[in-house]
Amino acid sequence: MNEVVKFLIKNPVQYFATIGLDGKPKVRPFQFMLEQKGKLYFCTSNQKDVYAEIKECPYVELSVSSPTFAWIRLSGKAVFSNDIEIKKAIIEHSELVKSIYQTAENPTFEIFYLEDAKAVIADFSGNPPAEYTS
Repeated sequence: MNEVVKFLIKNPVQYFATIGLDGKPKVRPFQFMLEQKGKLYFCTSNQKDVYAEIKECPYVELSVSSPTFAWIRLSGKAVFSNDIEIKKAIIEHSELVKSIYQTAENPTFEIFYLEDAKAVIADFSGNPPAEYTS
């Protein structure tokens, strides 16, 4: 998954898809936070619709393309975690997240990782896509 992490870091505004509470797809900008022990972590607020959507249907997908027209599709089951050390690492990693939540102990701050993550990185080169799993 090292190539997946590199791709996500180089292309920081990803598009995250869930199934809405109305049963229709919802897509919004999102950002990968960090990789820890082979798990890809993201965060959100438990006050947002996306949190309720993930709780209702935890299977999600994320996509982003690079300036050179390579792209990634990353999917998996979102699993929420209360690991305070990872929350602290995310707060320290992202000035944006820190500005929103201030501390890892903020009760609205939620983190999740993708279980059984599958990623495909492809481009228009004619080469077969690269596939990765966690």
